[in-house]
Amino acid sequence: MEIEQTESSGAPAEVPEPDVPWVTVVHNDPVNLMSYVTYVFQAYFGYSKDKANKLMLDVHHKGRAIVSSGTREEMERDVQAMHGYGLWATLQQDR
Repeated sequence: MEIEQTESSGAPAEVPEPDVPWVTVVHNDPVNLMSYVTYVFQAYFGYSKDKANKLMLDVHHKGRAIVSSGTREEMERDVQAMHGYGLWATLQQDR
């Protein structure tokens, strides 16, 4: 006769992984002026002119820049806002 062992009732069956933050990525495009992208980063995110300009230069030279991080819902909102300004943006998990 085989005896089945059961888990103790107090132990969880699975341990969830901690939430991995999400990021908003703005990509380079041939349409928007660099000054406009800097303006958008200042206007929407409240970044200083220096920080907004640095992020814009990353978009311009590297092809993309991470402009915000947080929960998935927050990043979905930021991506939609960037689309509203006419910028190409996506969200992804920050690994």
